[in-house]
Amino acid sequence: MYVHENKYWPHFSYSLTNVGHQLGQVRSKQGQLLGYMSSLGFEMRGEASFDTVTLDVLKTSEIEGVFVHPEQVRSSLARKLGVLYTNQLPADRNVDGIVEMMLDATQNFDVPLTKERLLNWHRWLFPEATSGGLAIEVGQWRTDSTGPMQVVSGPMGKEKVHFQAPDAHRLDYEMDNFLAWFNAKDTLDQVLKAAIAHFWFVTIHPFDDGNGRIARAIADMQLAKADGIKQRFYSMSAQIRIDRKRYYDILEKSQRGNLDIDEWLEWFLECLDRAVDASKVLLKKTTDKAKFWQKHQQKTINERQRTMLNKFMGDFVGVLNTSKYAKMCKCSADTALRDLQDLVQKQMLLKDEAGGRSTNYVMNYEL
Repeated sequence: MYVHENKYWPHFSYSLTNVGHQLGQVRSKQGQLLGYMSSLGFEMRGEASFDTVTLDVLKTSEIEGVFVHPEQVRSSLARKLGVLYTNQLPADRNVDGIVEMMLDATQNFDVPLTKERLLNWHRWLFPEATSGGLAIEVGQWRTDSTGPMQVVSGPMGKEKVHFQAPDAHRLDYEMDNFLAWFNAKDTLDQVLKAAIAHFWFVTIHPFDDGNGRIARAIADMQLAKADGIKQRFYSMSAQIRIDRKRYYDILEKSQRGNLDIDEWLEWFLECLDRAVDASKVLLKKTTDKAKFWQKHQQKTINERQRTMLNKFMGDFVGVLNTSKYAKMCKCSADTALRDLQDLVQKQMLLKDEAGGRSTNYVMNYEL
């Protein structure tokens, strides 16, 4: 039996005794993180939120096996937020769409969630009305025209059905119930509400595709409401991506049998706890970068140098030397050497100890 077939659906049961300690711990960490971020300047908070939303967009897509270009995400995000971003690339429509959805969910967390808003999110996710090259129904609840909605894995002929969603004729009723509950003011802790909302929505599975991404956006919307701010400083999707197998396993287990969701809530809170911890690494990079540019704001450098420094302080892999600089910036080795020597002279880069032809360069964060 799937949980939506239970006669008491959707009256979930759980024990606050079981999850209370976890909830208190993660709420404390959220408060500490927000307190620390509030002590930083407006510019640093904006930079940190920009990087976090970028990560969220990338990772919520990757969970579903969809890989989008990071620079397209940053460009789309910068345009929609009115932020100056030097390395802007034209973004595909589907990239613009998922950025639009994530921003609407987290920036407008205090606006009621409605059917029309969800249908718009679905249209933004699938602007071509296709998924994996196949036509899908977009901007409407699924109709099950080709059979029941099932989550299936395995080769053709040996498929394993992990889950079967409620029949399409129930969707208006099911979604009306869900939206009324989600928008209602109640005494339920808002982090727990995020966990339940995620599980409830993805169990209804109202769309042909994109249910997981939309469920995570709904959870992020509720977490933004719990934090009380539009800026995001931790990414649940990034942590779910790391724990992807467990995520699907616990969903499948919780969607069968009775309506006890203790195990799902425990997993969600563990995941959120790790997401808040992991944010410290991302935020350190962001704050180091912001402090670096504050220290060097009076120095004149060219666009190649600025682009390379931002890349070097971001997701750069390996060591920086003349040949790598020339390849990154599409310039000659002589130009690369002049640029690097200029940055060393301006105390923005340091030479490492190797010297000679094998000279590598590192960021000078200590000035």
